[in-house]
Amino acid sequence: MSDPHPARTTEREDKRSFLQKLAEFIHPGPDSADELIETLAEAEGNHIINAESRLMLEGVIRMAEMTAGDVMVAAPRMDLLSIDDPFDELLHQVIETAHSRFPVYEGEKENVIGILLAKDLLKLQRAPQLNIRTLLRPAVFVPESKGLNDLLRQFRDNRNHLAIVIDEFGRTAGLITIEDVLEQIVGEIEDEFDIADDEGDIFGLPDRSFRVSGDTSLERVSEAFGVNLQEAREETDGPDFDTIGGLIAHEMGHVPRRGEKHLLAGLQFVVLHTRAGAVRWFKVSQASPPVSPHQSAA
Repeated sequence: MSDPHPARTTEREDKRSFLQKLAEFIHPGPDSADELIETLAEAEGNHIINAESRLMLEGVIRMAEMTAGDVMVAAPRMDLLSIDDPFDELLHQVIETAHSRFPVYEGEKENVIGILLAKDLLKLQRAPQLNIRTLLRPAVFVPESKGLNDLLRQFRDNRNHLAIVIDEFGRTAGLITIEDVLEQIVGEIEDEFDIADDEGDIFGLPDRSFRVSGDTSLERVSEAFGVNLQEAREETDGPDFDTIGGLIAHEMGHVPRRGEKHLLAGLQFVVLHTRAGAVRWFKVSQASPPVSPHQSAA
């Protein structure tokens, strides 16, 4: 006598398959990334997932359609080291830019010959007889069209944290780091210069200068330092700006880079930190004999 259990199992499987098909017919699955993102929003609204999970999942979905060219640091804003510079100059650049990895070029900046880790530069200080070329790590080159999903997998498999992005003609288009890719999923990765909005925007420094956020309004900076930045802006006969970062960038005529200086309204602005082409922090001091700001910085 045959065992009836397999038949019942098959029946249950068929029934489950039918119900699944019926559910899909009544509630069809998303046909696009936008529909999938809408579904995630509904899931959050129904308390199936929390807001943080939804944002991360949205980041993963959007990242699937992004390429290295979408998030790279463009070539004009890259911080590079020259293989021919003396140790002191290299060390100064490393300290000023505060990166952990640097593309190294020889001759023209297009000719990237390797990657130098900041920590490896210290080996030259202990052993000056070393040739800096021996400290270089191989440079990884990827096309602008490289998908971020594939690039993240490549970073993970090869244990690289930085790649040089090249355009369709083989020229250097920019660079991209593993942090740039991960930020598409988890959002901006904060560093020591990042603070909450409610913690303030002007801070006093030991040397009587001040650290000022690039997002600080012109009105607040004017009030704090006893100057009239609105008047200085009007003298430029240019577009209106609400923030000190926007005004300084316009005055300089290019995307500011770390370490660059600019004088305006009797104040010296030194770029401390930039991200995505915008100044995050300035160091501000009086260009003439120092006077304390009218408003003390917290």
